[in-house]
Amino acid sequence: MIKVFEKIKDIRAFVESAKREGKSVGFVPTMGYLHEGHLSLVRCARSENDVVVVSIFVNPTQFGPSEDYKDYPRDMERDISLLENEKVHAVFAPDVKEMYPEETLTTIHVEKLTEHLCGAKRKGHFDGVCLVVSKLFNIVNPDRAYFGKKDYQQYRVIERMVRDLNFPISVVPCPIIREEDGLAASSRNIYLSEKERKDATCLYKSLRLADKLIKNGEYNTKRIIDAMKEFIMGFESVRKIDYIEIVDKYTLEPVSEIKGRELIALAVYVGKARLIDNMEVQI
Repeated sequence: MIKVFEKIKDIRAFVESAKREGKSVGFVPTMGYLHEGHLSLVRCARSENDVVVVSIFVNPTQFGPSEDYKDYPRDMERDISLLENEKVHAVFAPDVKEMYPEETLTTIHVEKLTEHLCGAKRKGHFDGVCLVVSKLFNIVNPDRAYFGKKDYQQYRVIERMVRDLNFPISVVPCPIIREEDGLAASSRNIYLSEKERKDATCLYKSLRLADKLIKNGEYNTKRIIDAMKEFIMGFESVRKIDYIEIVDKYTLEPVSEIKGRELIALAVYVGKARLIDNMEVQI
């Protein structure tokens, strides 16, 4: 039977008890409204740990003033049912007052890795992510934490924060999970109308276009990006392209030429939904 904890002291006591018994703890932090991408992280955690803890918390500090914090989809009952089916041991589902009982005066900022991609477009976003993840790590104290590569920049930022701050935690990246038509699994896909949902496949199709160009010998990143932009803007539901960038997958710095260690990443507004996707370059 899955255990659901809303208080920090209770989830801490649960994890401490498990660790006293010599059990390893895997942790999957989420904002809820779970989909197959989240569940793939859970399954990976189950395969590598004795105990799995999932957090469900829509974190206000990582949303900008004009973003969708209030509208972000929530369905705790559904999420708990899905996690129970996956044999998760415990869920930590605090409210905002539990996580932020007073004004927070501490900021965690990872430099360089946050200067491009979503970090450039969503100012302060990764400061909010790093703050809440560091709090969750201190609360849950897992051995391993699992992050999906759909949010590739987030994974790299968290990985670096863990290294810089000496958290005794292994950060485990997991592959992007896609629908049959290639659309990356996302909680925000619920915002899409039927037409928008069909057009949203343009993100993945543009990545495949880039892959084809590279395999045919096109290594100039500007020409690859221009081709992707032209392709995407041919879809009626696309409101705007937030960015398309080709960066070094370790430093996340933009590059002018493909050499085989790059990430192609994009963010596109389809209807009211801001969708992201990426592909690691293979040559």
